[in-house]
Amino acid sequence: MLTSKQRAYLRGIASTYETIFQVGKGGVTEAMCKDIAAALNKRELIKLRVLENSGWTAREAADAIAEQTGADVVQVIGSRFVLFKRNEKEPVIEGIPKAK
Repeated sequence: MLTSKQRAYLRGIASTYETIFQVGKGGVTEAMCKDIAAALNKRELIKLRVLENSGWTAREAADAIAEQTGADVVQVIGSRFVLFKRNEKEPVIEGIPKAK
């Protein structure tokens, strides 16, 4: 679980990121979650988008993917959302505020 300071720090970093996954008409699938988990392992922080024809809201998709991948939802704005999952072996993002 992320603290508000950690979430704010990650939001700032994610603001410059490009969207790398899209949830489309097929919705959230197991294969998609496997690819997202691999991307999270490599990058730790990713931005995703829900297409209008998917039938999912960004919050629903973010919660479903976060649950299946073990990630934390950092932010949901409009049709985009950001997920974070710490790679304990090889951390990529440095300077995240410590939880008390």
